[in-house]
Amino acid sequence: MHIYGTKTRRTSIVATDFLKRNDKIAALLPTAMRMASLQSDCAKALPPMFGNCDVLSFEDARLVLATPSSAVAAKLKQQLPKLQGALQKRGWHIDEIKLKVQVTRSIAPVVHTHQLILPGTALSAFEALGDALPKTKANATLIAAVKAMAARQR
Repeated sequence: MHIYGTKTRRTSIVATDFLKRNDKIAALLPTAMRMASLQSDCAKALPPMFGNCDVLSFEDARLVLATPSSAVAAKLKQQLPKLQGALQKRGWHIDEIKLKVQVTRSIAPVVHTHQLILPGTALSAFEALGDALPKTKANATLIAAVKAMAARQR
């Protein structure tokens, strides 16, 4: 069982195990699984550009979807009849689909990069390569790139 919104399968298993073990909130598991199934069916029915859209709620045959921006919401609004038909074919009784813009969802995660530090022998080899390549018009940009990389690393 995988609950949508968790990044790893291990995390989702821990979450479902917690729900199963706790008597007071064990009743949430069927609802969580139903929402995960609906989220999965929405993802299958929509084009990949709507991958950041999430199911917020589904009550009384009314589906509410979160979108990361108003531009995505405008494009998704055109796809709603197709989405509703696809979900109804999968057994979901949906009379209405509403969209809500959730701006915080659109913030991309920060990716930390590490600069590669080449050892001195590698830098010497790149400098030698830059000097050894034939000085032709075709090699001019390659020679410049190799020498510039070696200079930056020094």
